[in-house]
Amino acid sequence: MSEFVELRRRLHQIPEPGFEEFKTQALLLEYISGLPQERLEVKTWRTGILVRVKGLIGERCLGYRADMDGLPIDEETSYEFRSTHPGYMHACGHDLHMAIGLGVLTEIVREPINDDVLFVFQPAEEGPGGALPMLDSEEFKAWKPDFMMGLHIAPEYPVGTIATKPGILFANTSELFIDLTGKGGHAAYPHRAIDMIVATSSLVMQMQSIVSRNVDPLDSVVVTLGKITGGTKQNIIAERVRLEGTIRSLSADSMADVKARIEALLTGIEAGFNCKTELDYGSNYYQVYNHEEEAERFMNFVQHVEGVELIECTEAMTGEDFGYFLRDIPGLMFWLGVDTPYGLHHAKLEPQEEAIGVAIDVVSNYLRHRSS
Repeated sequence: MSEFVELRRRLHQIPEPGFEEFKTQALLLEYISGLPQERLEVKTWRTGILVRVKGLIGERCLGYRADMDGLPIDEETSYEFRSTHPGYMHACGHDLHMAIGLGVLTEIVREPINDDVLFVFQPAEEGPGGALPMLDSEEFKAWKPDFMMGLHIAPEYPVGTIATKPGILFANTSELFIDLTGKGGHAAYPHRAIDMIVATSSLVMQMQSIVSRNVDPLDSVVVTLGKITGGTKQNIIAERVRLEGTIRSLSADSMADVKARIEALLTGIEAGFNCKTELDYGSNYYQVYNHEEEAERFMNFVQHVEGVELIECTEAMTGEDFGYFLRDIPGLMFWLGVDTPYGLHHAKLEPQEEAIGVAIDVVSNYLRHRSS
């Protein structure tokens, strides 16, 4: 077993919420402190870490990012190294992302390249969003790279597969929280109450028309309501109901249009049902848009890597706050095949660990190629 597979397993056991990755940060810093320090500079930002490796020339800086946080999921894998934190799991591959980052860091420390390399271990990708505040931090601004790359595991692709494309790769995303407040009462006297179950039912059905009747059929938008909470007992009219969902689009304009339509529907619900509504968009992630030239350069490189298959994939409606890095810095993101039947955010996700070595080799060698 490689040391980076072992590190992945240790990280897998300690998943933590966004901006609470204290044990994760400590484990990463422990490993980094054991590397040769001559060319290393290390800063922490909240629960994240920035590591700069000084290059032989250092005229430019290349960046690699790995996310750190886990998800509120009860793990159901067959692993002997399951999560030791009840109710939390690395179900989106961030344990692999970090182990790969440490592997690439180790390669670059042992054999420095011409350019500086900045390794970004970023907290809170799953929420509330760590990329944007990290980009705005003085720590990051002082070491801001000229190029940025990142990866995400892909359960559907075999190990040895890398998939990406120029242009948009991941969607714009927004969380969605709607609170409706009326007036509770006895079920036998509905005329004396303002029933939020009825109001919410109407709103849910109206929201189903947004994509089908308010969005260009040639555009791509998703509006999903995943959770409804309301009521206390079968014979009590519900005074409050909460809706939780997500919005996803392949253009920023479509995202703005969908939000405007939701707001208009809520105005109508307030008037029609004599109730109050509150709207919160929670975390909003900017689209992951691979810079054309950088994506094509990377894809051309991967095509010539023995034992690795390159796939030019289509865009996905998944969200990733790495998009904020690419909004400000030229670069790219790619999918890494890990060959597992269970998808991202599934309690039984078991990525094939052989993908760790594949990614370390590809990213390390590409940074050398990009620097030459």
